[in-house]
Amino acid sequence: MVPDPVIEAVRSAPRPVCAYVYDRTVLRDRAAALAAVLPTGARLLYAVKANSHPEVVRTLAAVVDGLEVASGGELELARSAGTRTIAFSGPAKTDAELAAAVAAGCVVHVESAHELRRLAAVAEPHTTPGSIRVAIRVNRAVAGPPGTHRMTGEPTPFGVDEAELPAALALAARLPAVRVLGFHLHAVSNNLDAAAHAVFVRESVDWSVRTAAAQGLPLSYVNVGGGLGVDYTGGTQFDLGAFGRALPEHPGLVLEPGRYLAAHAGWYAAEILDVKRTHGRWFAVLRGGTHHFRLPAAWRYSHPWTVVPVDEWPYPFARPEVRDAPVDLVGELCTPRDVLARDRHVDRLRAGDIAVLPWAGAYGWDISHRDFLRHPYPQMLVI
Repeated sequence: MVPDPVIEAVRSAPRPVCAYVYDRTVLRDRAAALAAVLPTGARLLYAVKANSHPEVVRTLAAVVDGLEVASGGELELARSAGTRTIAFSGPAKTDAELAAAVAAGCVVHVESAHELRRLAAVAEPHTTPGSIRVAIRVNRAVAGPPGTHRMTGEPTPFGVDEAELPAALALAARLPAVRVLGFHLHAVSNNLDAAAHAVFVRESVDWSVRTAAAQGLPLSYVNVGGGLGVDYTGGTQFDLGAFGRALPEHPGLVLEPGRYLAAHAGWYAAEILDVKRTHGRWFAVLRGGTHHFRLPAAWRYSHPWTVVPVDEWPYPFARPEVRDAPVDLVGELCTPRDVLARDRHVDRLRAGDIAVLPWAGAYGWDISHRDFLRHPYPQMLVI
């Protein structure tokens, strides 16, 4: 489960080990595999929110068609990575962010009529007619495919209600600097059903073509978002081949996955500081926890992990250990909710060994409450 280069990086880290390991080769391979199944002319962006480590962003920026960002900080990161194309998303853009997005030549995913007016007011004095490139994010009347989080087809703070889209397009037509390219239709997070996702993409393209024709809009941009899923329990894989074979051809098609590109390229490693048994249950206590890798606690699942044995033992007394038993993997925080995994059977586990959690390259460090209790941050090792 853990590749040799990752084990080598973990073993060489200072003790007690607490580190993320990111593999550039896996990032490139994931991007190449997805790009290979996309229709001719489709563009692939990386959603920076999944993992904003500068080396991860730079690596992917070199092999995909662009980056999708959702803040001014991510925009600066994308610009420093030298990407060719930037799309700027998010439901609460500030005036400064809107101005910076226009100055950087981004496609701005507009979330409301009010944001459209603010965009024009902030940027129009410094632009020429048609130079502010926009895609209207639409909260469709129909739901998207199944997944962990749904953004459309129900009340959410994302996008323009489909019923209000004609009014938003009419407003855009009255703003000389604004040029609407098409639509942003991101609908779901972490969908594992490849066939359903391909249906969603086809229907999104068909809807965009019909809607643009009805509104007299030249259509050059149909961004269907991301949402390609990763099963962290290891039971299911997103069928990339089936997904690609069912995708439609359209010159404006854009996908912006984050999790699918980055998750498999990261591992979270933490040294086991204690092995103990309380009320009949075994616990492995880490120099780390959910303040570094929040996803298992946030989604309430048990993350897979592997024991990397460490033979060195610096103390003159016996090592705590457990053999042939289920173990809970818990962190260093002062809360019983600091749990990464439960009931993982181990053949042998000792204090001083290292727990390594795969598929930690997306929505791991970036979404975690890293400053709770002020523990030292994990090392970031890029191989």
